[in-house]
Amino acid sequence: MATNKISKFDIAEYLDDNEMIAEYLNSVLEDGDSADILTAIGHIAKAQGMSKIAAETGLSRPSLYKALSKGAKPQFETVLKVLRAIGSNLHVGTA
Repeated sequence: MATNKISKFDIAEYLDDNEMIAEYLNSVLEDGDSADILTAIGHIAKAQGMSKIAAETGLSRPSLYKALSKGAKPQFETVLKVLRAIGSNLHVGTA
């Protein structure tokens, strides 16, 4: 009997162009809570390369992983740095 091997889904593998990244982040911003948003930013950073994002933000890789880990409460300045490094920005509009 053949054994099927199932691999764990990793969304970072599918975030390979700016349009996909923007759609993903906008969807999470619209429907998610702060933990979901931070997780999504982490997925995007992983997709683009944590070393690259760390260098662009001036954070060490361990600090970046810690800031984007589950349950983390990073400073707003850190979140903004990461958003800029992943090529995103924050806009405010009316509901």
